[in-house]
Amino acid sequence: MRTVLNIINFIFGGFFTTLAWLTATVVSIIFIFTLPLTRSCWEITKIALLPYGNEAVHVDVLNPGKKNALMNSGGTLLNILWFIFFGWWLCLSHISVGIIQCCTIIGIPVGIANFKIAAIALWPVGRRVVSVEVAQAAREANARSRFN
Repeated sequence: MRTVLNIINFIFGGFFTTLAWLTATVVSIIFIFTLPLTRSCWEITKIALLPYGNEAVHVDVLNPGKKNALMNSGGTLLNILWFIFFGWWLCLSHISVGIIQCCTIIGIPVGIANFKIAAIALWPVGRRVVSVEVAQAAREANARSRFN
């Protein structure tokens, strides 16, 4: 089912959003001061291409033992730069594609996936795209470690 939904997404707007993310990735490489944003661009490009079966998870969820206040504050500064240069127009592209996809019955689940990616597009720094199973296992491990 994931494969079918990923194909539907790609045909009905996912190509456009993936291309937008690839453009943001290339632009972040060209401008030297946005080079730290390149990893985040590339990570979210993967979820824009294949939203079903993948999930964007914060690195603190994946590696709870490596939480670092300095890295989190640096990530916040990078997210502010991201929002100014890339985030707002990538978010708008996902919202507009999601609205267009929701106009058909087949496109509703794909449109909802684009709305979720639109939220990620605003603040992507510090997120990694992993499979849904890995994300669930990381959340369960964090929950067990908190209560033990």
